[in-house]
Amino acid sequence: MQAQYPARFQLVAAMNPCPCGWLGDAGGACRCTPAQVEQYRAKISGPLLDRIDLFVEVPRVPVADLASAFLPARPDGPCTADLAARVAVVRERQQQRSGCLNSQLAGRQLEACACLSPAARSLLTDIFEQLRLTARSWHRVLRVARTIADLDDSDGIEVAHVAEAVQLRRGAPVRSPG
Repeated sequence: MQAQYPARFQLVAAMNPCPCGWLGDAGGACRCTPAQVEQYRAKISGPLLDRIDLFVEVPRVPVADLASAFLPARPDGPCTADLAARVAVVRERQQQRSGCLNSQLAGRQLEACACLSPAARSLLTDIFEQLRLTARSWHRVLRVARTIADLDDSDGIEVAHVAEAVQLRRGAPVRSPG
């Protein structure tokens, strides 16, 4: 018997880089062996990792930054309202182009909306051959690259968009083969 349960959700997850949590932190002393780190990361299956679009490392926030969070905002970056407005414009652009958001584009529709430049397609192909990524990963990277191009107000996907999308994908925990 087979059953289908349609669902759309957004998964946001977090994990430490190793069992003790200090791997890669300049201020901490990781005490984990490479084998312990690999065993810890292997608890998440490859097929599950393959379904996650973005891997972003978030470093520990220095205490001074935590303390300054209660001070008036500094004008050194965009405010939340500006970012929200930009996202709304990009979402509207996606809706007008294809009738849905990039995350909902399927196979042929995704390829039609991608508009990869020849250099971007070549880079993407080379990266996938080198890293031996899956077809599922191809589509996920393409959706992210399309969104990055939209944020850049670009009609087509260029090399920089592909490179950024792949870099966001490469943050995934690495497993040794076998």
